[in-house]
Amino acid sequence: MKIQLERLPHQVEAINAINTAFCGVDTYTNNPNANYIYANPILNYARKESSYIDIKMETGTGKTFVYTQMMYEMHKQGLFKFVIVVPTPSIKEGTKNFITSDYARQYFSGIPGYENVKIQLNTINAGDFKNKKGRKNFPAQLTEFIEATRQNANQIQVLLINSGMINSKSMKASDYDQTLLGGETCPQKAIAATRPVVIIDEPHRFPRDKTTYKAIEQLNPQLIVRFGATFPQITTGRGKAKKTVIDYYRGKPQFTLNAIDSFNQGLVKGIDINYPDITEQEASRLYKIKNVTAKQLTLSRNGKDYSINKGENLADIDEGFAGDITYVGGKELSNGLELQPDMKLIPGTFSQNYQDEIISQAINRHFEAEERNFMRPESEGTAPRVKTLSLFFIDSIASFRGKDHSKGWLAQHFEKILTQKLNQIIGKYEMAIEPREKEYFEFLQATLRDLKGEHQQVYAGYFSEDRGSGDEAIQAEVDDILKNKERLLSFKDKDGKWITRRFLFSKWTLREGWDNPNVFVIAKLRRSGSEISKIQEVGRGLRLPVDETGHRLQQDEFESRLAFLISYDERDFAKTLVDQVNEDSPVEMNHDELTEDMIQLIVKERQKTDKSFSEDKLLDDLDNHNIITRSNKFKADVNIGGKNISGYEALVQLYPEVEHRTKVAKDKIRGENSKFATKVKLRKSNWKQLEDLWKQLSKRQMINFDDEVNDLAQVVAREVFKDNDNKMFVIQSPQMIMQEIVADVKQAILRETKADHNNTYLTMKYGVFLKQLAIGTDLPVDFLHKQMIESIKRLNGNTNYINEKTLGNLVREFNKRFNERIRNLYSYEPLQFTSSTSIYDAKKGKFVDEISANDLGVYTDEHSTKDDKYLYDRPPLRYDSADPELKILKRTYGNDITVFGKLPKRAIKIPRYDNGTTTPDFIFKIERERKPIYLVIETKAENMRLGDEEIRVIQKKYFDKLKESGVYYRMATSEQEVHDLINKIENGEIKDSDFTD
Repeated sequence: MKIQLERLPHQVEAINAINTAFCGVDTYTNNPNANYIYANPILNYARKESSYIDIKMETGTGKTFVYTQMMYEMHKQGLFKFVIVVPTPSIKEGTKNFITSDYARQYFSGIPGYENVKIQLNTINAGDFKNKKGRKNFPAQLTEFIEATRQNANQIQVLLINSGMINSKSMKASDYDQTLLGGETCPQKAIAATRPVVIIDEPHRFPRDKTTYKAIEQLNPQLIVRFGATFPQITTGRGKAKKTVIDYYRGKPQFTLNAIDSFNQGLVKGIDINYPDITEQEASRLYKIKNVTAKQLTLSRNGKDYSINKGENLADIDEGFAGDITYVGGKELSNGLELQPDMKLIPGTFSQNYQDEIISQAINRHFEAEERNFMRPESEGTAPRVKTLSLFFIDSIASFRGKDHSKGWLAQHFEKILTQKLNQIIGKYEMAIEPREKEYFEFLQATLRDLKGEHQQVYAGYFSEDRGSGDEAIQAEVDDILKNKERLLSFKDKDGKWITRRFLFSKWTLREGWDNPNVFVIAKLRRSGSEISKIQEVGRGLRLPVDETGHRLQQDEFESRLAFLISYDERDFAKTLVDQVNEDSPVEMNHDELTEDMIQLIVKERQKTDKSFSEDKLLDDLDNHNIITRSNKFKADVNIGGKNISGYEALVQLYPEVEHRTKVAKDKIRGENSKFATKVKLRKSNWKQLEDLWKQLSKRQMINFDDEVNDLAQVVAREVFKDNDNKMFVIQSPQMIMQEIVADVKQAILRETKADHNNTYLTMKYGVFLKQLAIGTDLPVDFLHKQMIESIKRLNGNTNYINEKTLGNLVREFNKRFNERIRNLYSYEPLQFTSSTSIYDAKKGKFVDEISANDLGVYTDEHSTKDDKYLYDRPPLRYDSADPELKILKRTYGNDITVFGKLPKRAIKIPRYDNGTTTPDFIFKIERERKPIYLVIETKAENMRLGDEEIRVIQKKYFDKLKESGVYYRMATSEQEVHDLINKIENGEIKDSDFTD
């Protein structure tokens, strides 16, 4: 399989934010060295911190992708030398693997403007500066980067270096036997001479008062762009005025995608955190670290202290500390656990039996995920399969690999538990009939064979000790984990043999830098020492998965969750993680006072659905509900719906969106005893009332275009190419950006004007232009070639019109006009088979018992009342928007409404003429004298987005065919509009002819 990179909306927003914040090239400079061929062109506001850029993106959302595309974008303006600085060798390896991967190269080469541009990645590793034959030479990669020139206009030179290397003596030394740039003998100064753009990955690891940041400054970068989920902090002021703030270059990031939005918007997996329980007696034997020095560890229990010197065994104070664990000094146990004061240690969690229990639970979670991912039951086994991987963090390499290629005790225990589980599941599928089930049976059998083979292929390990190992078997495992990502995600090799490796083991080597999107289970067989490492471990499994075709599966399409298993002594991990995610809120929530930041957040969110909403409206409404005082303080006791609650709680009930942006949704991170379900049960008696209608809706429909559509495509294309308004074919010149940065105490503001530079033109190769045009319009190349020939003749043969902007104009205008013309030139043709949806099992001919809660909505309303007419159990209510969706759901309806509810995602799957499917939002069954009416509602904001009208047309065409069954379809923009429509139907104000053809 080949991974397919797909640019997601938040990544587009990040790129656009960078392009806006970038001050551009100084085309008016008088610097005599401006055209120095070994260096980047001179930038506006070069080396001024007010022009530097911060991009805040959560782990797993594609920051490496974004800064790679940023380099391509800046290359359009002539920049060609970039230095990427990362904190560790493992992150460096991960960055290298992405930039040099075939899928990344193929993706970027397919973007207009990047076609012929390639990245030359130069990586400096420890040992590259070693003397050879008595001479002290520069590494070849360093020389390649520094001495590359602008003459190769299609190459981007990138130097990838980690903090240890950038701080090394080798980078600062000036005693080499070679020179760079005709005379420079110091690597650091030679890099500085290239006027680089520096990209910092994980900026919180590079605070400006530390040596690494100062070493970066010595590279004399014209521009620094930082990418990370967290940024360094600085302390300002003294005494009472002392405060700690995040150290952003311009006072705030130029783009923000925080942890809350990443989870709530479904950009990462949800998390389920579990741990094996222990007895009360074992839990009571708890030791607390009172003090730890390089030579001695002091534990405390029940007021008594226990001292353990370096080299002594913990079992000497409590036999429950099994596994021959000693204090090795340096604040570390022999199992690698980093110790900190106040850390709690429970002896029972160190035993092999307890670790076996974690392994057993992890294997169970693995196969729960694997069966679903392989079978894809939501598509009746027709969707591509998803490979399932599990990652284990373990105590030590010795427990995994024994001496002389033998297996350590942990590997032996793992094999035994896995073998038992495999035999159990193989027995389940022995009598399989369905094709997908038969395939899974074969996959399981192959797994068991490989596990029992002389050189098992089912699990692999990677440890820091493996770097540079000469053992071929170990190196093969390491390559599979680090370099062969696509093989690890594949089910079969090129010869059709099952690839059964899917269990990975590491100490902490894989906790950062490495990622694989299909990790569905992470099991920690040892406690980590720091809170940061916990977040990093979760991060290894947060990325959304890909299927066997390489397609990234969004949460709306395929819900994915990470099972994270820990030991009992970390049982508060879920709460800690939720707290840390919520700390990333863009606004600090004040429970005592309605702050200006809170007001602006509510107004901004509410204006997405109601343009007229304002601060005055908000304050008037809160005042009318007696929630705030004249000074905007929350009142202590407020009556809402007959219940007395605090003013802040009342605010959240009336304006729940205030917490949508400031808190992670309740089921996104679930602990062992979480009451927040990931499933919602259907009220079968209510759905029974919709059964006759659903038998019709479950019949698949095919779009049948009218005969004239094929000819119409070419008619539309000819109209577009004629360019009567002279808007399609344009000359594309490099833009000179005249910018001024106005800085105040809080932030820097960029003001800019743009002007074309008329001396040169940006063009594309005709073959590439034509290929991209054919892909974008789905029209034959020969036809497009004829249209282009005619157009260029009309433009006096000027080939400068063959450029990226012209391409974008033609594709965009053609698709716009074509879709407008064909949206009524098709019909729905029923097929002779039914298909399952998220709500209906076509094979069994009945509704499912439960659905994914996320298919109903991301957010939860705990304050909703029970309603016997509702289609699902409630409370709580699941919803996606506070207005109008939540308002519609919370309204009380009259007796003529017998059932109502929200339709889950993919409940009907109406085919769209422009690809994909759509499902409306609500259904109401309204009893009338002659026959019931099924009111189907699609809700949209008052300020409808581009594309909402297309959805209305598609859904209306589909449901108009069901008028004889009593279906009435409308799009609504408010709760009041839905209410008025129901009243008209109940009162007979809408004619029967509107419900029948």
